Amino acid sequence: MSEGQTFAGESLLVRYVNFVKLPHTLFALPFALLGVLAASLQVPVTLRTVGLVVVAFTAARWVAMGFNRIADREYDGRNPRTRNRELPRGALSVPQAWWSVLAAAALFVWTAWSLNPLCLLLSPLALLWVTAYSLSKRFTWWPHLWLGMSLAIAPVGGWIAVTGAWSRPAWLLVAITVAVATWVAGFDIFYALPDMVFDRDSGLRSAVVRLGESRAILLAKLLHGATIPALALFGWGAGFGWWYYAGVAVAAVILAYEHQLVKPGDLTRLDAAFFRMNAVMSVTVFGFALLDRLT
Repeated sequence: MSEGQTFAGESLLVRYVNFVKLPHTLFALPFALLGVLAASLQVPVTLRTVGLVVVAFTAARWVAMGFNRIADREYDGRNPRTRNRELPRGALSVPQAWWSVLAAAALFVWTAWSLNPLCLLLSPLALLWVTAYSLSKRFTWWPHLWLGMSLAIAPVGGWIAVTGAWSRPAWLLVAITVAVATWVAGFDIFYALPDMVFDRDSGLRSAVVRLGESRAILLAKLLHGATIPALALFGWGAGFGWWYYAGVAVAAVILAYEHQLVKPGDLTRLDAAFFRMNAVMSVTVFGFALLDRLT
């Protein structure tokens, strides 16, 4: 199975965009903005803050994905699905990759500094966590949860960017962390399905290798089963209204449909499940939350 969601062309810009799979920013950016939106129910939000959050999230994701590509370049070169990535095929050099990662890290820290002192204080910890994910398949069967917690930084960061503090009540940000972490971990299990044999033979760990295809898909269903109530709990604690809950209901339908696309022994529609449906799901939740905020 080849990778989708890549752009044609060999310009340096296109190579960098494909290097970090820039379109996949759509997965969690809406949740970063959901954190901003929820915080706006308590504290006024400026366009400057929103812009800085978008830049910070995009930079942090560039760091995470770029470091992942650097750390995994030897494995990617041996995997038929990934051998055409930019580093294995020589479209980008390792120094080019490193410079982009370092520049993105500097940009992330600068945006954190521009937001507030707590964001600046937490920025190195955030970068450490999202980059350490790239090594997690070497020592844990559950790298999907690590990735989930990495992307769950997005809504928490969006909230803190606006308020400069943890939420009150404290469980509010815990709820959205659980929602995003379980959502991401579930679809990352899907993403790992085509690599089960390669990962096992290469000594890499994942829930798919540990559990097998059928039980891993069941685990993804259980994780996504926790996503929806956690989203609902967050909306209740933040003070959203019925439009928000309508969005959560639509998200539940989208996740249910996604699980209809992927069956044990049939991964032919996995790309649609992984990218399109998950991008639609996150945009849907944010879109309905925005509608709720504006009405």
